[in-house]
Amino acid sequence: MNGDRLARWTAVAAVLAVAAVAAVISYRHAVAVVTAHGEPGAVGRMYPVTIDGLIVAASMVLLDAARHRESAPRLAWHLLGAGIGATLAVNVLAGLPHGWLAALIASWPAGAFVGSYELLMMIVRASSKRAANPQAGTVPQAVPGSAEAAALASMRATLAAGNPWSANALSTQFGLPRKTASELRERVLAEADGHHPLTA
Repeated sequence: MNGDRLARWTAVAAVLAVAAVAAVISYRHAVAVVTAHGEPGAVGRMYPVTIDGLIVAASMVLLDAARHRESAPRLAWHLLGAGIGATLAVNVLAGLPHGWLAALIASWPAGAFVGSYELLMMIVRASSKRAANPQAGTVPQAVPGSAEAAALASMRATLAAGNPWSANALSTQFGLPRKTASELRERVLAEADGHHPLTA
């Protein structure tokens, strides 16, 4: 478990580092393109946030749907695609004046940001699934671990319902010796009667 946790947190740290660097470069490219096309000043500096912010917002909606095992809204998928397309386009435009090779290089930070963020979402989804589905071989505490424990739980349930098992029924249903079934039944009846043992 410690090894799994170390691997997971190392992956998270690496993904966050790449995403942070890529986001800064992508933001600078977007600011350059936006300000060069008529949105200077504060508006030009804030505008790129609407692009990458849309990717983050849509991804979080998809993550929330996945964690609750619900169908993801189509709008979230559409907006995620639009955000990815927009951030790639603006980064390509930043490098295009210097040629197609420069445009390809300039587009890399946008792809790295989107990819890193989606990797982070995959790690979170995987952690949620592991928490919801215990590993094979483990028995939840609420599940009886033996025939005797199962018989005890069943006896209590049938007593609460007003139709308690007989000793013969317990013995037959759970494969218990007749003596064990009788003792178990008396124990449950005693619990229900103020700890005064009753005979079967």
